[in-house]
Amino acid sequence: MAPRTDIEAPSAPLETPANDHAASETHSAAPPPPRRRRLLPTSPRARLLLMIVAIAVVVGAFFAWRYFSSYESTDDAQVDGHLMPLSARISGYVSKVNVDDNQIVKAGTVLAEIDPRVYQIAVDQAQANLSTAIATAQSLKITIPITHISTTSQVSAAQAGIANANAAVAAAESQYAADQAQLTRAQADNVRAQADLQRYSQLIAKKEISQQTYDAAVATAKASASAVTAAQASAAAAEQQVGQAKAGLAEAQANLQSAQTGPQQVSSARARAQSALATVQQKQAALERAQLNLGYTKIYAPVDGIIMKNAEVGMNVQPGQQLFTIVPLNDIWITANFKETQLHYMKKGDRAEIEVDSNGQTYEGHIDSIAGATGARTSLLPPENATGNYVKVVQRIPVKIVLNQGQDANHFLRLGMSCEPKVFVK
Repeated sequence: MAPRTDIEAPSAPLETPANDHAASETHSAAPPPPRRRRLLPTSPRARLLLMIVAIAVVVGAFFAWRYFSSYESTDDAQVDGHLMPLSARISGYVSKVNVDDNQIVKAGTVLAEIDPRVYQIAVDQAQANLSTAIATAQSLKITIPITHISTTSQVSAAQAGIANANAAVAAAESQYAADQAQLTRAQADNVRAQADLQRYSQLIAKKEISQQTYDAAVATAKASASAVTAAQASAAAAEQQVGQAKAGLAEAQANLQSAQTGPQQVSSARARAQSALATVQQKQAALERAQLNLGYTKIYAPVDGIIMKNAEVGMNVQPGQQLFTIVPLNDIWITANFKETQLHYMKKGDRAEIEVDSNGQTYEGHIDSIAGATGARTSLLPPENATGNYVKVVQRIPVKIVLNQGQDANHFLRLGMSCEPKVFVK
């Protein structure tokens, strides 16, 4: 830099002889005055350089402002995902555990086995009960047409029996009437014969008739008495036959009434067959349940993931007891708790970059959804703001960020890892 020539030397004050000594002392004690400098260099090149630097700073500050205002970031974020607890559905003794902690398993892998012998016995018993019920149902089903045919034939036979019984009653009554008539004739003949015998007895005493005539009268009287006895016996027998014929008619009528209940008997047989069919269905359901319980003796992995186990060989487990937890690493996301003041321009689908603390790698993703409540509101003990004691605090809203396809192909991310997401809102 050229030496400055625009500095003027101070003019010397006029001195008198009387003040020579004082002036000399004053000049020797006063310091020299400071030299004035310019704030900006006078060189055109320096001024141009300063202008370029100022413009660069302004442009850099503008682009920096544009960049930092184009996204919202937070360090209150972590990797999140599903925790799938697997529990026993039956009680029993754990006979085998096929996996270890933190082992990667595939869907369908048998994780553990419960002793199946008791449940196999239950399946066999249910199968036997089902077979018995099927056989009973089939036999009752066969009895329906048999009952129908039997009752139909019984009706026909009963009707024929009634016709025969009516004919027998009519024949017996006719015979009884004939025997009664014969008895009446025999009794009349016997009365006449006895009267003749009495008259002939008087005549034989007087010797007015011959002994032969009297003997004939005696024989006739005896014969008529015997005829009366025979007619009485025949009439009694005919009366007994009438009673038997009427009893047979009553029996035939009862048989007809019983046979006429055939439709009810068929309905009863059909109802028993339906009841047996319902029993078959019940036994079938019992068999299926026993088979399900037998299948529950093996615990399978429902999805791919990393296993965490609580089961050991020898445990006696109960239904609902948790034995394993699977973390499916194929379905993970980022839960970022943004301040409510950062959500003004944030919306579903916005691009995001997630830097994970554990490896420093940046992952690409996008916003899937924004929670419907703050973290404080969904906590176990939400804060209570009493009247007169309110302090405004900036709340945080959980935002779900989903990784793009193939970003975590090696499944490095684990649930709970800390990360810092950036969501580009402009």
